[in-house]
Amino acid sequence: MMLKVEHIGIAVKSLQESNELFAKLFGKTHYKVESVESEGVSTSFFQMGETKIELLEATNPESAIAKFIEKKGEGIHHIAYEVSNIYEEMERLKNEGFTLLNAEPKKGADNKLICFLHPKSTNGVLIELCQEIK
Repeated sequence: MMLKVEHIGIAVKSLQESNELFAKLFGKTHYKVESVESEGVSTSFFQMGETKIELLEATNPESAIAKFIEKKGEGIHHIAYEVSNIYEEMERLKNEGFTLLNAEPKKGADNKLICFLHPKSTNGVLIELCQEIK
């Protein structure tokens, strides 16, 4: 079951410049910077109430974020939903006809197991499921 919007992912060209921009916008600084080598990104997180904003900068020209920025420019990349059990939610959504981009959950940023749903099955929105690793 989806519990809440966990974070909104925003693709950026420069994490440093975007951290400064969003710090001015939100009136506070990011609380964490983390690299996710398997995805070819560096991330930065801002806490906004119960929801986070994740900035994503490509560290690899072949990464999904680099390709996204090349094709669409900077902007909202995905919406992530916290789930109570990622394995059950993946199975439920697959049975409902959604296309999963991952056969198994993988380790993502911010101590999460993650799985993405293909935007072609979600009205053009890249959806991320995430569950805290315990």
